[in-house]
Parts: sequence; structure tokens; C-alpha cells
Amino acid sequence: MRVAVVEGDGIGREVIPVAKRALEVLRPDIEFFPVEVGYGRWERTGHAITDDELRELASADAILFGAVTTPPSPDYRSVIVRIRKELDLYANLRPVWGNGFDIMIVRENTEGLYSGVEKIEHDSACTVRCITRRGSERIARFACGLARPNAFITIGHKANVLKSDVFFREICIAEATAAGVAWKECYIDALCLDILQHPERYAVIVTTNMFGDILSDVAAYLVGGLGLLPSGNLGDRHALFEPVHGSAPDIAGKNLANPIAALRSAAMLLEHRANDREAAHKIEKAINAVRARGVLTRDLGGNHGTVEFGNEVIRELESMIRN
Repeated sequence: MRVAVVEGDGIGREVIPVAKRALEVLRPDIEFFPVEVGYGRWERTGHAITDDELRELASADAILFGAVTTPPSPDYRSVIVRIRKELDLYANLRPVWGNGFDIMIVRENTEGLYSGVEKIEHDSACTVRCITRRGSERIARFACGLARPNAFITIGHKANVLKSDVFFREICIAEATAAGVAWKECYIDALCLDILQHPERYAVIVTTNMFGDILSDVAAYLVGGLGLLPSGNLGDRHALFEPVHGSAPDIAGKNLANPIAALRSAAMLLEHRANDREAAHKIEKAINAVRARGVLTRDLGGNHGTVEFGNEVIRELESMIRN
């Protein structure tokens, strides 16, 4: 198995090495190769990502991705959005679980407000929200495939205001009905509140691109913040795994970042691409063991750094392998 490793910018350069070490301990058969993309590369070369890097990423069996900075500039195109679109990583899985709840947010990953159809003129700016039948059907089918027996999916939308969401809602309902999966629906603004008040009500939530992005960030409050949430970007041929958090330039290089999201992203890589659920569970078991000993990063109320927490998790994994 060949895994492309993209550290990216900011804290990606600190947390991804921890995740890579965990994979090396658990699966020494994996072949890793680095790919450099991101804002730092753009500052140095004038190119954040080129066709050559895209070909390298496409050649991998899986991609372990850090975080990339996207400045608010009219001339800078988001690296991760381009990768998602060009590798057709249409399903973004963002799991959130805790005491009494286990939620999978299924976010359409290639359309909507992140379609890249935009223009800026002298006195106006326009971003086109593009929702297609193909994109809506396949993300709805993906979500239905994750629904447990006798469970339901929740369709998050804003169909009372947006005609594109009327379209999305109708397609999701049709796909769920055809699959024999029960469904409920909720306006996305109300859903952002209800998921915080009653997370146990939800299992699989399917929604559009930007709504899914916002909803998963909101749901991070349930588990202690963005430093704990992983994600998988899946397509029919390619897969990329990354923490939900961004590059966090304000804390980059200070040994403050929480590597749990990156470690859990590595676990998702093992489960979804290596079909190694046992190894994936070992990562989560090691994280829980380290936290139970009171080894916590500062965002969780502790005083340990990225390196120190990461070293503890790696030692725990090595102990599991020996025993």
C-alpha cells in the first residue's frame, strides 16, 4: 500500500508526523512518499499545487493530509478544494462520537458554494451555488449505505429559502425511499442547535457542501473542539484523510496543537483503505489510554505539547504490538 503524505502548512507540519509514526508502528508494510502543496509552497515558488502533484496524489492508494492555509485573496485558489474536485472525492465523512451519541455527518464534497464558480467585479462579487442531480444522488446513496438497520438518515437543508435545496431535498428523499431507508429532515440552522442540545437523536446526517462544513464545526463542541475531529474524503477511486481543523497559524510551531484529529484520520485511513479495522481500533485505544493517564494537550485542559502527547500515544501502540 502506497500512502502520500502531505503535511501542508501551519500545524499540519506538527500533527501529521505523529499520525505517520502511528501508521509506521501498526503497518510497517506501508510505503510512504511526501508531496508538498500549500500556501508555503506558493510563497516560495508561486504555485500552491501543480498538475505534477495532482498526478502524484492520484497514484497513491490513500492520502494522509495535514492542513493548508487559504488566504482571503482573489488570486489564490484553495488547494484542498481543487484536490477534492479533481480526484472526485465527493463524499466527506466527518464522524463525531461521545457519551451516548455516534454521529456521521456525510457532506457533499465537490459542489455547492465550493464549486469554484465565482467572479469579483468593481462593485459586486458573485459565488454560484451549483447543485446537480448526479452529485445529490450519489451523496444520498452514500449516506443511505451508512444507515444502520431500522435507523434513519437526517437530511439537512434550507429548502424554505433556497430553491437549490428544494432540489437537493427531493433527490435525497427519493434515494432514501428507493433504498428502503427511513428519513427525517431539518432546516440546517435549527439542526446546528438541536445537534448540540440532543446529539443522541442523530446517527447519519446528509447535507450539502458548506452546510456540512459548518455543521461539523458546530458539532466539535460536543467532544472538546476541532482538535479531536477526523475526516475522510472518499471517491470511487481515491481517498484522502485529514483533520477537520485548519492550519491554525496562530499556534503553529509552538508545540500546542492537539494531534488527536490527525491520529484519528490515520485510523480512518486504515479502516477505509487498508481494511484493517483492528489497527484502527488500536489507535483509538491508545488515545484513550493516554488521556486516561491525564496526559492532555492544553486545549483539553492539560499541559502537554504536541510532541509529548504524540510520543505517549506511540509508546502505547508499541506496547500493544509487543504484547
